[in-house]
Amino acid sequence: MNLVSETYKITKTFPEFEKFGLTSQMNRCAISIPSNIAEGSSKSTNKHFKNYLEISLGSAFEWETQLIIAFNQQYVSGETFNQLEEKIKELQKMISSFQSSLDI
Repeated sequence: MNLVSETYKITKTFPEFEKFGLTSQMNRCAISIPSNIAEGSSKSTNKHFKNYLEISLGSAFEWETQLIIAFNQQYVSGETFNQLEEKIKELQKMISSFQSSLDI
């Protein structure tokens, strides 16, 4: 959830012409990560939950790619990039480990 808040904070600073492009895409990916974890947790089997974790992990990798694009376009500073890159890598590891713990 912190990533969602941080994403909204940084995308507010993006150029206006990115409103329906990178801004929207990053926000949707950030929202998708916890949303899929929450939805998956309501499923009755670990197999189904694991599928939602896979979607969440994919969104995390997609978000990371968009962060790199934002950095390359100089929409975020090097310091912000490094902080967020570290956070998303940690989140990816946590989701992946959680998936492994649900092995069927």
